[in-house]
Amino acid sequence: MSRRKQKVHDITDFKSLLKKQGYSLAGKHSAVKTCLWLGRAIKNEGECYKSAFYSIQSHRCLQMTPTLMCNQKCLHCWRPTEIDVPMPGDWNSPVEIVGSCIESQRKLISGFGDSAPRDLWMEGNEPRHVAISLSGEPTLFPHLPELIEEFKEQGFTTFVVSNGTVPAMMAKIDPSQLYMSLDAPDLQTYEKVCAPKSPELWDRINESLAILKNKDTRTVIRITLIKGVNMFDPEGYAELIRKAEPDYIEVKAYMHLGFSRKRLPREAMPSHEEVLDFSGKIAENLGYRIADDVAVSRVVLLSKDGSVSPLV
Repeated sequence: MSRRKQKVHDITDFKSLLKKQGYSLAGKHSAVKTCLWLGRAIKNEGECYKSAFYSIQSHRCLQMTPTLMCNQKCLHCWRPTEIDVPMPGDWNSPVEIVGSCIESQRKLISGFGDSAPRDLWMEGNEPRHVAISLSGEPTLFPHLPELIEEFKEQGFTTFVVSNGTVPAMMAKIDPSQLYMSLDAPDLQTYEKVCAPKSPELWDRINESLAILKNKDTRTVIRITLIKGVNMFDPEGYAELIRKAEPDYIEVKAYMHLGFSRKRLPREAMPSHEEVLDFSGKIAENLGYRIADDVAVSRVVLLSKDGSVSPLV
């Protein structure tokens, strides 16, 4: 098979894998996926930790990505990182992406119509929050600022979750809440955990941390803890986080899901008690306090004064 045919075959297989995992492709390069908590919330069976922390309505949350491309191949990623996603020949406009994502979300929740309370299902068809964090690295999408503004104009609150490797884009965007993943306390661990395409991405991450410090929007550092891999040196994490002075820090356990199961054992998931303990050490080193935690999601929220305010 020629190299070109192999690439076409790989991306076709990749899209097939995504569909099997419940993704809905939106336009040429975007994707939508409903999470476990949307399914529960729309049936009035519980809300995700973002509801507990920030008052986000889980049944009205649209989880999407404007690009499936990524410049890292993280051990804990739930997508098939072994397959490279090529850059599209041209990009859909932000208006097209928002429309396609809402349409895809409605199709994905259509099956809940008979099992969910009618009022919740109807509200679910009109999402009001977008988590731009599904798969891939959103800051690789060149029109991300315009996409965020388009969602805002249509009445959405906006989360963006980035790996921080494109500092120029981090400086440009102003979502309702800007997350940056920080999954290692040092370069050596970063290369092991995130398998970056270039070692220089670590320098860009440090640059993005400094950018976060001066953002007007709410900022969050997110740490995914993998037992036996990156769950050490809370002082090192604290030293890096100090550069950003984020409003919040989310410390979350790695969850044994998707394609990460081929790379990590189930034992790599820390318990909630272990996450609480490690979070406390980070907080102590930073002068932050534990603001909240959700045991079922194995996640702990830190803030400067131990309080948290709703996003809306």
